[in-house]
Formats: sequence, structure tokens, C-alpha cells
Amino acid sequence: MHLTPTNYGYPVSPDNPETPQRITQQSLLDSIHSSQWHFIKHHLGNLSTSLISDTLCALHESPLLVLQFVNHFEFTRLDVESLCLAVAILTRSPSPKTALHLLKRAVNGGIAPTGEILDELGRARERLSVESTVVYDLLIRACCESKKAKEAFECFFLMNEKSCVPKIETCNELLSLLLKLDLLEMAWVVYAEMFRLKIESSMYTFNIMINVLCKQGKLKKAKEVIGFMETSGVKPNVVTYNTLIHGYCSRAGVEGARMIFNLMKSKGIRPDSYTYGTLINGLCKEKNFDEASQLFDKMIETGLVPSAVTYNTLIDGYCNKGELDKAFGYRDEMLKKGINPTVSTYNLLIHALFLEGKTTEADELVKEMEEKGIIPDDITYNILINGCCRCGNAEKAFALHDEMVRKGIEPTRMTYTSLVYVLSKQKRMKEADDLFQKMMSKGVLPDVVMFNALIDGYCVNGIMERAFLLLKEMDKRKVPHDEVTYNTLMQGLCRQGKVEEARELLNKMKKRGIKPDHISYNTLISGYSQRGDMKDALKVKDEMLSTGFNPTFLTYNALIQGLCKNQDRDLAEELLKEMVSNGIVPIDNANESRIESVEEDGEFVNGGAS
Repeated sequence: MHLTPTNYGYPVSPDNPETPQRITQQSLLDSIHSSQWHFIKHHLGNLSTSLISDTLCALHESPLLVLQFVNHFEFTRLDVESLCLAVAILTRSPSPKTALHLLKRAVNGGIAPTGEILDELGRARERLSVESTVVYDLLIRACCESKKAKEAFECFFLMNEKSCVPKIETCNELLSLLLKLDLLEMAWVVYAEMFRLKIESSMYTFNIMINVLCKQGKLKKAKEVIGFMETSGVKPNVVTYNTLIHGYCSRAGVEGARMIFNLMKSKGIRPDSYTYGTLINGLCKEKNFDEASQLFDKMIETGLVPSAVTYNTLIDGYCNKGELDKAFGYRDEMLKKGINPTVSTYNLLIHALFLEGKTTEADELVKEMEEKGIIPDDITYNILINGCCRCGNAEKAFALHDEMVRKGIEPTRMTYTSLVYVLSKQKRMKEADDLFQKMMSKGVLPDVVMFNALIDGYCVNGIMERAFLLLKEMDKRKVPHDEVTYNTLMQGLCRQGKVEEARELLNKMKKRGIKPDHISYNTLISGYSQRGDMKDALKVKDEMLSTGFNPTFLTYNALIQGLCKNQDRDLAEELLKEMVSNGIVPIDNANESRIESVEEDGEFVNGGAS
């Protein structure tokens, strides 16, 4: 019997045993069925696209072999025709996961435009006589899972053009993506098309569209959807009501949320941890901490376990209120209930301790945090650095910055702002400027707070030219000025006695649409008063009153000092009476002493305006 020589399982040329003959479809199929995968992989370069597609068609009853076959290709070697044939065959598997995975790779790999993939899937269906339209649904899902909203939206309508109706699950996935990406108008277009195609909305669909309405601030319409759901035979669930409660808390306040909460309970739907957490968060935002605590206690009474997020909400509320005992009490309660404090829990408490100047306690809390294996994040470091900077401890602040970098945590704009602030306060302006440049070289762009910190440093140091150059730099970088920017510059000018220039800056501020505040007016009043220009100082006080700002202690203090300096005892006494009648109590009767000192010896005793 004559034997045909072979090479790696393939027929070889009798003239040259090392050279394989052309691979036929049958030889390829034989190798696939016999699992000769290493031989196939060795000869992939010799397989034409037509041979691959014909082989896939021949294997249409064996999805597992098709999957094994395509898995041995480098993905870029698969053309769009073969890919879509493989997908159409794989949809016959019990699970669509393999087909979906292949389509996700296609969508992300740029094998072809999404519209072309959809058309090719149609041709694959025809070639394989596949009646199901699930391949189109899977393509939309692949786009959604890859966060490609535009492509998913396009496929949705292309599918309609092929007279194929998407499944409700596919529609929901597309609507959910559009909601997450805030493409709310596109969501309504899809929903309108679903209505036209008579695709019945599920509870999930309604919940998504209620969320869309809440995001658009259309709370009344969102509430009306509940009635529409019920008439459509779809019973709202806890997620439906939670979505509305969150919408009211975010947009309209807690009062409306309470109404939905009561409606929910009247319908026999039991609130869950998210319901209570959302309401507690809303109450804390409105500084209604007592009611928030009561609701929290009621939540526990019903047997629900609060999440770390809910505890953090209460801790944040009481930290802002300055009631640290209660804040730490909630932290202790978390531990008793076996709920681990998060990095956010510690950040809130550390920040509150720094605000109260309790640096030792803050340091102890950082140690406790590390002992529990909770890794500090950029917010933790920013709080610590900011606390050190406010205490004037630049060395420790920069040591924390270096530690942050060593741990692979990138400094943020907030980090650099704090460091620039402390350098400016210590009159280390060259270092502050160098740090500013270093920040920008790292791609961290300055904001108004950063510029204000630098401008303040130069103003305090009397380097007004550089301060105004930074103002121009803000314009160049399109960083909007605010009242702090102008107040800082005005204070710098007034320190140098350039009150007219400061007054001109107030006018420029108004032209830019920035409303001066009481600091703006007090700065000018103090500037004029220090020079003894009391007529102009009193004019600014009148202007201040006409814009709705009442004079403060600093206003009266500056004016009385200026009048005493000018020996105008009568007007000073008149202003002192006005000050007291407005409920502003002189500190240690300092202004009365100034007036008395003028009466006794005609000399100004107590120094300049504060």
C-alpha cells in the first residue's frame, strides 16, 4: 500500500517533503475535528479569508469548534466577514457570552465601523439561514458595555431599518448607558422609538426614565410616571421610589422627598437602607441634623443595617456643625456594629480636627488609620498638608508632599495651592513661583484659588507689579477672576497708599460683572481713613449701604480711627453711637478710648486701622 508523505499532519509535495501543499477545506476541517490546533496555528498564514469563512460555514452546527478555531487566530487576522460568521454561529450556544465577547473585541479593536459590522452580521444570518435577530441585540450590548453610546444609538436605528425589533433588555441597556453619560435627549429619542415600535416598557425601563426626568429637574412628571406604570400593569418597586426620593433631595429639598417616602409606605413597599441613607443625606445638606439622627435611629429600629456611606454622611454633618463628640460617636458605633470605617470616614474626622486646631489628635487619628490598614489617599494627604500650611509648618507640609509622591499618589492642584499658600505667607516668593511653574509643567492647571494664593503672596510682600502680571496670566489662561482676586489686589494697593488705584480696581471689578462684597468696601474705607481722606471714606460707606451691605465692626473701626486722627471728635462720637445702635459692640471700648484721648490731649494714641 502506497503511503502519502505528510508534514505536520498535512499532505506534502513528493518533490519537496518540507513544503506543504495548498491546504484544502477538507484537510482544515479534518484538523479541526481532530483538535490538531498546534498544526493549524503553524499554518494560519496560508489560510485565505474565503477558506476561513467557508470552513466556518461548514462548522455552523458546532459552535464549540468554531470558538476554538477563532481563538487560535490573532484577532487582527480575522476579517469582518469571518468574525460575523463566527458570531452568528456562536449565538446558537446556550450562553451568548462568547458571541458578545467577540463583538466587544470587534467594537474596541477597530476591525470595521459599527455600521459595517451590523451589515455583515445581516449577511452572515442570510448565509447561515439564521432566523434569530439576536446578533443585532448583541452588537448594541457590546457597544453599551464598551461605553460607546453613539455607536449603540446608531445600531439601534439601523436595526429598525432592517425591520428588526430590539429586545426590551437591549433597549434598557442602551437607555441606562445614555442616562449614565447624561445624554438625556438621546434617551428620549430612543424611548419615543420604542413607543412607536410598541416595545412594552418593563419596570426597569420606567425606573430609568424616572431617573432621566429627575436629572432634568422634571420631578412632577417623574412622579406622574408612577401612576402610568400602575395603569400599564407594572408595579413600582423600591428602586422606583428611591429614584424619586433621590431626585427630590437633589433638586427640590427634603419636603418633597418626605411626601414620596410616605407614598411609598402607603403602597406597602418597605423602605431599604438606600431610602433612609438618601433622606438622611438630604436632611444633613439642609443642616437638619436632629431629624437626620432621628431617622437614622428609626432605620436601625426597623432592622436595617446602615452602610458606611450613611455613617459618613452623619459624621460629615456633625463635623461641619462643630460637634465632634457626636461625629466620633458615630465612628465608634460603626466599629461596634462591625462596619469598618472607610478612608472617607477618617478624612472627614481628620479635617474637622485640623479646623479646630487639634493637630495632635489629628496625627493620632492618622496613626490609627494606618494601624487598621486603611491606606491614605490624595484627599488625606491634602488635608494633612493644608493643616500644616495653615499652622505655618512648611517643612512638615513638604515632607508630607514627598511621602505622597513616594507612595505613588500624584499631588493635585489642592496640594500645590496649600504649599504655595504657606510659601507666600513666609515671604518665600521665589520658591512659590518655582513650585507654580513645576505644577504647570506636570500638566496641573491653576485655578482661581491657586492664582489668588500667589497674588496674595506678592501683595503682602509689596511686589504689586508681579501681582498684576498674574492677573494678566489669568486672562491669558481664561481663568475667571473673583471678588477675592480684586480684594487682594486692592488691599495690596492700599497698603502702599495707592487708594485711587484701588478705587479704579473696584470699578473694573464691577464692569466684569463681579459684585463687590463688604471686604471690598472696607478695604477702600480703611485705605482712605489711614490717609485721613475722610470725605472719600464716608462716600464709600454710603455706597456700601446703597448696595445692600451693612457696615461691620471693621467699617466703623476704620472710620472712627480716621476721624480721631483728623481731630473730628463730634463725628467720631456720632459714628460710635450709630455703631452701638446697629448692635455692634466696640471691642474693649477701644473706640471710646480713642475719642477720649483726642478730647484730652488732641493726639491719636491707639494706632492705625485693623
